[in-house]
Amino acid sequence: MQPLNRPQNKYWLAFGLCALGAAMVFLPFYIVDGGIFLYAGDFNSQQIPFYYYANEFVKSGGGSFSWATDLGSGFINSYSFYLVGSPFWWLSLLFPAAWLPFLMAPLLVLKFAVAGGGAYLWLRRYTKDPNMAVLGACLYAFSGFTVYNVFFNHFVDVVALFPYLLWALDEAVHEKRRGPFALLVALNLLNNYFFFAGQIVFLLIYFICMTASGSYRIKGRDFAALAFESAVGCGMGCVLAWPALLSLAQNPRTVDLSSGFGFLLYGKTQQYAAIVYSLFFPPDSPYMPVIFTEGVIKWTSMTAYLPLLGMAGVIAYCRCKNGTAFKRILCTCLVMAFVPVLNSSFYALNSSFYARWYYMPVLVMCAATVHALEDGSVDIQKGIRPTLAVLFAFCAFALVPVKDEETGWGIGVIEYPEKFWLNLGLALLGLAIFWLLWLQCRRRPALARRLTSAVLAFGCLYSITHIAIGKFAQWDNDKNWRAQQYQDARALAEKLPAGAYRVDDYECYDNVGLWMGKSCLQFFNSTVAPSILEFYPQVDVKRDVRSEPNLDQYALRGLLGVRYTVCPVNKALEFEEKAGEGWVRWGTEGQLAVYENQNALPMAYAYDSYVTQEEFEAVGKSQRANLLLRALVLDEEQLAAYGGRVEHLPEEERTALTRENYNRDLEARRGMAASDVQLDSRGLTARITLEEEKLVLLAVPWDEGFSAVVNGQKAPVLKVSGGLMAVPAPAGESIIRLEYHTAGLGASLTVAVCSLAAWLAYMALQIHSKRKKQQKA
Repeated sequence: MQPLNRPQNKYWLAFGLCALGAAMVFLPFYIVDGGIFLYAGDFNSQQIPFYYYANEFVKSGGGSFSWATDLGSGFINSYSFYLVGSPFWWLSLLFPAAWLPFLMAPLLVLKFAVAGGGAYLWLRRYTKDPNMAVLGACLYAFSGFTVYNVFFNHFVDVVALFPYLLWALDEAVHEKRRGPFALLVALNLLNNYFFFAGQIVFLLIYFICMTASGSYRIKGRDFAALAFESAVGCGMGCVLAWPALLSLAQNPRTVDLSSGFGFLLYGKTQQYAAIVYSLFFPPDSPYMPVIFTEGVIKWTSMTAYLPLLGMAGVIAYCRCKNGTAFKRILCTCLVMAFVPVLNSSFYALNSSFYARWYYMPVLVMCAATVHALEDGSVDIQKGIRPTLAVLFAFCAFALVPVKDEETGWGIGVIEYPEKFWLNLGLALLGLAIFWLLWLQCRRRPALARRLTSAVLAFGCLYSITHIAIGKFAQWDNDKNWRAQQYQDARALAEKLPAGAYRVDDYECYDNVGLWMGKSCLQFFNSTVAPSILEFYPQVDVKRDVRSEPNLDQYALRGLLGVRYTVCPVNKALEFEEKAGEGWVRWGTEGQLAVYENQNALPMAYAYDSYVTQEEFEAVGKSQRANLLLRALVLDEEQLAAYGGRVEHLPEEERTALTRENYNRDLEARRGMAASDVQLDSRGLTARITLEEEKLVLLAVPWDEGFSAVVNGQKAPVLKVSGGLMAVPAPAGESIIRLEYHTAGLGASLTVAVCSLAAWLAYMALQIHSKRKKQQKA
């Protein structure tokens, strides 16, 4: 397989066709939702509010600390995985934050177009006919992986930018083009550090296979240039990655690598069948797997379906072409998909199963497909027949006899039979259309254009079907999203009083606090401050990808300064019954009722007692929040330094943790509370008056990026009470200033600037060398 250096003259055609196809996909939903694209799950709960909030946060002065992110978290570390490094999000800053919910679909259209354009750039080198490269671009842009990950939105950013990285690598090797590879390494790393880890692994596979097959012929000097650009690109792009990695290193959700059988075998047999299914069938809804319910299937992005053709072109290519780079790459990736430890190598050997690297071999599958179509030595029937065989083989899951103890004998083990037959019908329809077009046009120049039209039409059809299944399955739940989130919560933000406090919600949509710009106990984000994930489980609150304390945890709300709770008006009576005493109806905004907590504490108050970590853990988890209102939890080192400021809580006081005593503890804390607390995007300022020196708890998650100043003097920031912060304060009036600086950001900026300077010097040298050669010529 020798690469062909042809003019790339149809980039904008590929770009425009993919944009048009994507616009047709989202237009029906735009109409249904009245100018806004609502999907389901993560898209509604995270992607829309994150884009809105981050836009507003930056334009309101920026800063380093986001109070509206859970209990408070560093802005960069919380959102660098989602959007901070994305060029598409930066583009959205051109528009008002209020427009963002209406711009999500146009931004997705742009991402599809950029993905198609990048795929064309890379594919053009390996096709004789530029129209075939356009076809491959449409296959990539509307692949099952891209369509599936509309649900996650920011994953599509990765799909869009990756082909340019592969193109730049080819340009560096084949054309000796210096510079773009480093820039695209930096861009992809900035865009998403999580996916970039997998891109490193894939680029190694790609480079080795291309070299082994003879497609790459690289000299030592060229290899040195590539290595330099790789290092410089990583340096320029590490601005967000280094602070994020420092934070993730403290995150208890960072799972250790597997061991033993876990290295070599998946725990559930269905995992293997699901991987095969993902290659041949249009993707299932992310939260609704059609057949397989055991194993790790949901939300894993496990799909590599190519619209219309499915695996027909790929299988035909692999059966007819031996020793090619593309075949070696695809076979290597297939093996890696089936071996857990190799699959996890795309995610730093994390033992959790993900298939979020499939977009990279999908691009190579597109190349193999278009190469098979224009290479007369490839027999397409060798791909059609196996594809049909696999599709029909999966019908066995719908027809196998099943015995149930309650209902007796039945047919099929498929969870959603109607969706399976729909997916099978779509796959067969696409294959039939492809085969008819192939028979009619296989020796005619019109083949590429007609297949492109068919791929776009079929891509729109199955994409609309896929999104509709996921969307309308939750239609009843999400139909009031726009009113409650975008309208009522934003309006409520203007009416709630200013001040340092938190809010809570009951039976509202996820992340309602972001629309109000307030810290909310109910929050859905995976990359918050690690101490939040440490603190919550100690007080009987599960914290994985979201925070959601139960309503009966009344002491926790007083401890953390929750002043208001919002709930849908039709849930107000239910809330009043469950919340108990201490809540008073404050008002109503549209569909939202608002209740004020009479037992809320300020976000800074002092203690006169402590317990040890062992004593704290001896108390039942459901009562620990009550104990935290009575005493700080200190470790031995803290006791040695500050034990004189607090007294050891007697044993009998560690057990009388009743609702009646809760009110007494609240009064004790109010008597030692700050008279004024102010929050800003860089930290917290509290004014407090104490009769004697004490430790002052700041109800903020501990982070190594915090520093404290008390009355102008630097003070230590202590990690206490399972993950919150405290600072020592003297007797009398004190002003405490808590300042947040993203840990590692200064160092990463220095590395980025130095790397940029090195790249500029490198480019100047390249230009000088090129001019010198031209002068000699």
